[in-house]
Amino acid sequence: MKNVPEIFGSKVFNDAVMKERLPKDVYKALHKTIDDGEHLQMDLANVLAEAMKNWATENGATHFTHWFQPMTGVTAEKHDSFISPETGGRVMMEFSGKELVKGEPDASSFPSGGLRATFEARGYTAWDPTSYAFIKDDCLCIPTAFCSYSGEALDKKTPLLRSMQALDKQAIRVLRLFGNEDAKRVITTVGPEQEYFLIDTEVYKKRPDLIYTGRTLFGSRPPKGQELDDHYFGKIKPRVKEFMADLDEELWKLGIYAKTEHNEVAPAQHELAPVFSTTNIATDHNQLTMELLKTVAKRHGMTCLLHEKPFAGVNGSGKHNNWSISTDTGVNLLEPGATPSQNAQFLLFLVAVIKAVDEYQGLLRMSVASAGNDHRLGANEAPPAIMSVFIGEELEAVLSSIEEGTDYHDKKKKLMSIGATVLPHIPKDKTDRNRTSPFAFTGNKFEFRSVGSEDSIAGCNIVLNTIVAEALAEYADRLEGAADFDSALSELIHDEVVAHKRILFNGNGYGEEWVEEAQKRGLLNLKSTPEALAQFSVPKNMEVFIKNGVYTETEILARQEILLENYYKTINIEAQTLSMMAKRNIMGAALKYEKALADTIVAKKGASAAISTETEERQLSKMSDLVSDLAKRLDKLSADMAKEDEMTDVAELATYHRETINESMHGVREVVDEMETLIPLDIWPYPTYGQILYSVR
Repeated sequence: MKNVPEIFGSKVFNDAVMKERLPKDVYKALHKTIDDGEHLQMDLANVLAEAMKNWATENGATHFTHWFQPMTGVTAEKHDSFISPETGGRVMMEFSGKELVKGEPDASSFPSGGLRATFEARGYTAWDPTSYAFIKDDCLCIPTAFCSYSGEALDKKTPLLRSMQALDKQAIRVLRLFGNEDAKRVITTVGPEQEYFLIDTEVYKKRPDLIYTGRTLFGSRPPKGQELDDHYFGKIKPRVKEFMADLDEELWKLGIYAKTEHNEVAPAQHELAPVFSTTNIATDHNQLTMELLKTVAKRHGMTCLLHEKPFAGVNGSGKHNNWSISTDTGVNLLEPGATPSQNAQFLLFLVAVIKAVDEYQGLLRMSVASAGNDHRLGANEAPPAIMSVFIGEELEAVLSSIEEGTDYHDKKKKLMSIGATVLPHIPKDKTDRNRTSPFAFTGNKFEFRSVGSEDSIAGCNIVLNTIVAEALAEYADRLEGAADFDSALSELIHDEVVAHKRILFNGNGYGEEWVEEAQKRGLLNLKSTPEALAQFSVPKNMEVFIKNGVYTETEILARQEILLENYYKTINIEAQTLSMMAKRNIMGAALKYEKALADTIVAKKGASAAISTETEERQLSKMSDLVSDLAKRLDKLSADMAKEDEMTDVAELATYHRETINESMHGVREVVDEMETLIPLDIWPYPTYGQILYSVR
């Protein structure tokens, strides 16, 4: 049996290891860097680097890398060995402070959105001391930020750290107004629940669409899918259980708090949930989790699919971003308190989040926009594309009382006055969860359920941190100048409840009636990625990032271009793959089946004129019509794709792929999926949904 406490964090140069191996002055200086953002002197960095190298080599590492998160959606690393030449043809193992704190990878081939020309290759990585170094594949990985030669952020970590700093600054201002002098720092914490599919690798290899795009571009629904709800929380299959045990061990070694694992709704779908971590560490850990899901699955002869919608007609995968705000003294600012003052503080932070989501709903939707997520959002399995906030009946009643200026009665009929100094005791978890809400309050955190399973959680948390920081800044500005804090606070909370109640919705987010109601309320319904990404450059949205020091205008426009380009290129790859599969193998299978039917008809008629061939002739006629229809639709797709060459603007290309290429692809799929229901399995060229989804036994 594994000794979990012993292996946990064994591959991480964490605080315990640093305290043990570093001189006291270096350890103290490092904490100054982490806690206060002070610069680490190079002589101390050299001592730290030496200790880190010794620890890493003792644990089998031979190389080091600056591990960073460019705008590709995955991580990047360039490995350098520790070796340094010595006389006599020998080597020694060295690692300097300079190599620790700064790297210079080639930046020419990473997405930049025009921040630098292709021939301008220089980029820099800078050590992020707030995220621990770790060993992966015998390589010391040093989490870093990534920027261009001229200083613009080319990654996801840099703006995430900036957004955390912005929220910290404004939250501290608010806490000081409540007399809190103990808290020195406010942090956001995240626990991202990760959904994924596991299928047999041998089946995966037979599907080019899964290999090239991560999702099935063809496939009719199997006779049994998720209709019986028998997979959800069901008994975990032995092969999957072995995989999960192996995965847990790898995650625990890296200090990742893997806590919960279970079967999800769809066949072959599963979920992994960790304990909360500081947002930047949680982001690093989630990137590692996605990588290890795939790596460990291969060891067990399986392939992990992280695409948001790998199978049509079957639930897709998301990532629930559980987000909260805490002080460095351990106080959760989104948890109702036991005293009136604590509840007043809680309500102020609560309405700040509500205000932020309402005023910047377009940015929140933009943060989860991708080609894969377009297949989920708005379907009856995921939150709608409309942003709204669920707070439950209890809190809704409290806010309604504040709005109306009336006393609040709880379910026990106990009278509770609403005032700045005598706010009611607000119980936690006195309401059910709303799985149809994109942004739900669940006791002491908000669960943002719209994030795509393949996405980095950096994007949504950058937005959340920034827009809540902006709301808190406005509150601090208003309250700092108040003559009577209690009266001003009471008035502020009342005004904000009235101003932003339109974003509150506790009902069924899947219903058409909500779409109509949301439209009446003036809420945005951004159904596609191109529509959502347009929100990035809306002046108000740009201003909130610039004002809070999270992005420059140049960085915003660059990211918008990168995301639009990624969107249309993703669909272009899908269209080319679909066309190749249909022309090369599916058309051939259809013609082969036609020939088999024709041969049967000829054989029957040759044997006896009395034998009926009506069934075969009807089937042959239907197949002939489908073959002709498929040829026409493939021709249309080819013609539509050829028109792309006439376009150069990324926004135009993204919209064209959304509206035209997607529609043409869907037309081809309709015919192919019908063919699949008619052509025998021994002729059909690809594994069916039933064969894929039930491949792991």
